[in-house]
Amino acid sequence: MGMFGRRLGVYGRTCSDGFHALVVAVAFGVLGITAHGQTAPAADPATQTPAQTAPSTATRESRDLKAVPQKSTVTVTIPRSYALVVGISAYKNLPATAQLEFPNRDAEDIYAALISPEGGQFPPENVHKLINERATIANIRHELEVWLPSVTQDNDRVLIYFAGHGFVSGGKGWLATYDVDLHNITTTAYPMDGLGSSIGGKIKGKWKVLITDACHSGAITPEADRQQVTQTLLDLQKSLFSLTASRDREQSFESDRWGGGHGIFTYYVIKGIEGEADTNGDGVVDADELAEYVHTNVRLATEGRQNPTSERGSFDRNMVLAYNPSRVKGANLPAPQFGNLIIETNMDGVEVWVDGKSAGVVNKGAALRLPGISPGSHTIKGVHLGYEPDGPREEQVYPGQDSTVSLRILIARRPNHAATEEFDKGIEFYNKGYEANYKKAIEHFDAAIALDPKFSAAMVYLGRAQSALYENDKAVVSLKAAVDLDPDYQEARSSYAAVLLDSGNLDEAVRQLDVVTRREPTRGWAWYLLSQAYARKDDFADGKTSAENAIRLTPKNAEAHFWLAECMRMLKQPADAEREYNTYLALSNFDTGMAGQLNYYLAGYLLGMGKKSRATQGDIWKELRGEAYFGLCNTSYAQKQFDQAIANCQKALTYLPNDLGVNYRLGVLYSEKFNQQNQLGLLAAAKLHFSASIQSNPDAIEADRARKYVKNIDSVLAQVQ
Repeated sequence: MGMFGRRLGVYGRTCSDGFHALVVAVAFGVLGITAHGQTAPAADPATQTPAQTAPSTATRESRDLKAVPQKSTVTVTIPRSYALVVGISAYKNLPATAQLEFPNRDAEDIYAALISPEGGQFPPENVHKLINERATIANIRHELEVWLPSVTQDNDRVLIYFAGHGFVSGGKGWLATYDVDLHNITTTAYPMDGLGSSIGGKIKGKWKVLITDACHSGAITPEADRQQVTQTLLDLQKSLFSLTASRDREQSFESDRWGGGHGIFTYYVIKGIEGEADTNGDGVVDADELAEYVHTNVRLATEGRQNPTSERGSFDRNMVLAYNPSRVKGANLPAPQFGNLIIETNMDGVEVWVDGKSAGVVNKGAALRLPGISPGSHTIKGVHLGYEPDGPREEQVYPGQDSTVSLRILIARRPNHAATEEFDKGIEFYNKGYEANYKKAIEHFDAAIALDPKFSAAMVYLGRAQSALYENDKAVVSLKAAVDLDPDYQEARSSYAAVLLDSGNLDEAVRQLDVVTRREPTRGWAWYLLSQAYARKDDFADGKTSAENAIRLTPKNAEAHFWLAECMRMLKQPADAEREYNTYLALSNFDTGMAGQLNYYLAGYLLGMGKKSRATQGDIWKELRGEAYFGLCNTSYAQKQFDQAIANCQKALTYLPNDLGVNYRLGVLYSEKFNQQNQLGLLAAAKLHFSASIQSNPDAIEADRARKYVKNIDSVLAQVQ
């Protein structure tokens, strides 16, 4: 048997010989580590034992934390939060038999649960995600040993999630990175004791939680001391809580029968974070509740063959793992038994919504199984673009039982002929651009919606036209209505995210685009918008990855090259950034008054660019080109190419004549040239541009710095005189 074991069926994570129990630190968090190789048992649990968790009515407090309002008398506070999410299904150097099935999806769904306002409530920019080829030893080491230690503080919560292979070698536990080399383990795999060192000595935080779903098939050293490794981690940090997928030498299963495809352990971790583990109805999921929920459901689902374990240590009992205010109920409720929803449908590609939240996609002949649902009434809806939805309707979930729901998508939406005529007239005006035409387009879109209130395409273009007129509040309402009407209308969701970007609601834009890119990963425009959202939130690594995905799918999308360049520049890759800025400039080098090229922009590529004072789509084009030349100016400056930098900044001023940043950078460049050549004319040019930056925005930080430069320049000129 090889290092990762023989694959025993279509699905499986075999956790034998002890590695599965190794701890992964989540400073508030969940680290799921998944190793595959065993098919999950077919039997479903017929009965379940209620989780025994005492009701909590104590006030949950954290110093210097942001209070979260809720319905009950319990005060819930959410610390500043950071997370690292890692999922590896495809390994660069491992044989086909060792490739995994669901860790990447596990990681993506953990990410969605963490950033949800009805879940972990993590700011999206504070959750770094390494999926497959990004999860190299270098990147994992940087996130654990550089990024998290540099940003965390004593009152924070931190989460680390890992889904992939784990193994034991030389008496030590290791995490298998994407580029792990079995012939060079010490430099290509990440050691568990190194993780423990980072958690305990480098990563700061008030709340740290470790959840593991990793194990090793056919371990090299099956006698490895799991307890010693676990205790080492626990001793390092008093606030550490660890939850592992299974006992020593047990198996850890995965299957497509859990939410469409998950590791069983991780599936219940996700459901728990989403609120199902909240057994006392206070809206809060704490460490004890999550541990009990996951242990109970995994054990029953696998007929006792997999038993998650938790190392309680001395962690803070007020540790908040997730908070969903919509689930707050009366206090002192009995702990529920859990039931299962089995969703069937008559059509492929039906998206299922449970209690207003997407639960996955179900296909004809392949039921979607959703275990671990709290008993009681739930609203279920099935949607498919172009058809009337089935639901929402009330369905009962009973303790310890399967509740089968049959969704029938039957009635195709037939567009109202008169509404379609109004819509087509609106599109004619919309495609012409400019203020008067947008207003005319809005009149026709409004008329179409009045004739057919379910005309979601008319709502989308109404929102786009409103956005073009800077009526962002109206645009948000229109596009959200389109999404509410057709939740699987990904074009509507992308446009909604775009106006959220224009409105500055970057977090919600990320959430919407995360749904789009997971549902339709080939939608290049959504990846481009996501790259912009990440870049504007200073998450340049994820912004770079998203932009690269956009370019792979739509190579001629000029703006994707722009945001890739921006991210590369901020990641201190000036030469690569310079290449991408030039690519953007070449692809966007045309007259926006030309109808064909203008339609390219009106199709949506500049929707979401954060318009402020521009009066036409053509002005957006000008501003972005100016920003690109400014980016080139900065990349040249970073490479000490001052003459080229000056030329690029001067070009930027032809598009952005009063821009504070461009004028400030030119002032610095002329000052640098003076230091090299000692020519007074350079100082005069520097003062001119510093003065222009001050005039542009007297209250800006750059303006304050510019005043100091001007004072120094005047001093030098006075001495010469």
